[in-house]
Amino acid sequence: MSERDSTRDDDRLVFSDEPATAESRPAGYWKVLVVDDDRSVHAVTRMILADFEFAGKGLAILGAHTVEEARTAIDENPDLALVLLDVVMAEEDSGLKLVRYIREERGNRMTRIVLRTGQPGQAPERRVIVDYDINDYKLKTELTADKLFATIVAALRSYRDLLSLDHNRRGLERIIESAASLFKLQSFNEFVSGVLTQMTSLMRLDESAMYCRTSGITAKRSGEEFVIEAAIGDYTGYVRRPIKEALPGEAIALVERALRERRSIYLPTSFIAYFMSRGGAENIIYMTSTAEIAAWDARLIEIFCANVSVALDNLYLNQEIENTQKEIIYTLGEVAEARSRETGHHVKRVAEYSKTLAVLAGMAEDEAEIVRMASTMHDIGKLAIPDAILSKRGPLDPGEYEVIKTHAQAGADMLRGSNRPIMRIASTIALEHQERFDGSGYPSGKKGDEISLYGRIVGIADVFDALLCERAYKRAWEIGDVLEYLQKERGRQFDPALIDLFVTNVDRMLEIRARFPD
Repeated sequence: MSERDSTRDDDRLVFSDEPATAESRPAGYWKVLVVDDDRSVHAVTRMILADFEFAGKGLAILGAHTVEEARTAIDENPDLALVLLDVVMAEEDSGLKLVRYIREERGNRMTRIVLRTGQPGQAPERRVIVDYDINDYKLKTELTADKLFATIVAALRSYRDLLSLDHNRRGLERIIESAASLFKLQSFNEFVSGVLTQMTSLMRLDESAMYCRTSGITAKRSGEEFVIEAAIGDYTGYVRRPIKEALPGEAIALVERALRERRSIYLPTSFIAYFMSRGGAENIIYMTSTAEIAAWDARLIEIFCANVSVALDNLYLNQEIENTQKEIIYTLGEVAEARSRETGHHVKRVAEYSKTLAVLAGMAEDEAEIVRMASTMHDIGKLAIPDAILSKRGPLDPGEYEVIKTHAQAGADMLRGSNRPIMRIASTIALEHQERFDGSGYPSGKKGDEISLYGRIVGIADVFDALLCERAYKRAWEIGDVLEYLQKERGRQFDPALIDLFVTNVDRMLEIRARFPD
């Protein structure tokens, strides 16, 4: 029998079709879809490729005998590495239509497509290669076992390289996108939590990494140890605790090495990123993965960490500016307090009472923090009041009282020129903290909700602390007498709802007073 006759006999053999199931696939595999209406082609392809392996992965061979089956397989498996596609099936151009479907309707440019045909006259090679986005064109008669092996290796190598390029592109895009988040003004806790989220996202760019578990922490030096500021995965429950309570011994050794050498260290499944700000503040990020960190991923992480380092410097600089501003604001408030002979920590206590009450009233944390700072300047207008009146012992006469009342408007005028939120709120507080809920206060006689929430909150905090303090013109009240006064003035001097919140939580206010004694 001639070689040609032998080939024809082999072509007539019928093999049972055994579609690959999830259970039979190797742990790591390349998905290959065989589309052909001849069952023997499927069987022979499976037999030839039974022990195939490339780049440490085997094959998961899926089969389709009709165009409809092929479309379903393509829709359900967007991660197909290769399609071995017959040209002529139910129609003379069935395979070519499937190529259009994959490339244009599904928008899939990654999957490699090898056309196989037994009737080259129906789809001339040159026209098909020019007109269709395919990667190879083979006659079935020329696909010996060796040539099929070589064709699949070439296709998978191309697919792998495309995946790598796409992975790298998405990684760089993620780094660029993260810059907006990294460099926006935010609290330190928001920043470090965001860094962990973005780092995790960066390490899971590969679709196959969805089963990869990532754990990590960010930590900041506090005295002689590092305290965890944010955490994910296995370390979620360790926020605000020293790293020695959370990390295993080998991770602690890695951290100590990074601190000693003042550099980042990368291992196959973990890394420690080390940062030192221009002011000397030290921070670390430790992350570990159940999957190995590829060399390019490590490079992406290095680029991302460079952005984190710059952002950290900006954050610390902003915090320094903010702390300086807060110190100036407190100092201004204390200057006004000192001029009126009110000693001790009245300004600090009023600030803390005000923030606590603001949060209890439902105000957002960041806005309540602004109220805390702005409230320190509620009496700034007293800088415009003559010393003779401010330091007078005993009751003021009507004329002197009228002068004292001008401090509200004077304070508002001093602070009104700034567009900063804290200064605008401070101006409102200075103007309205002496208004009364029933409209009998000054300087404008506002009543009820006409008085801003800021003014109503600080008005209560100011009176509460003033009554508990000894002044040149009065003795300190007992707490019971103060609470009785607040209840009596409920709905007259003070907002009833705020008074109820204040009195209900008076223990918290007394804790604040204990922290800042005169």
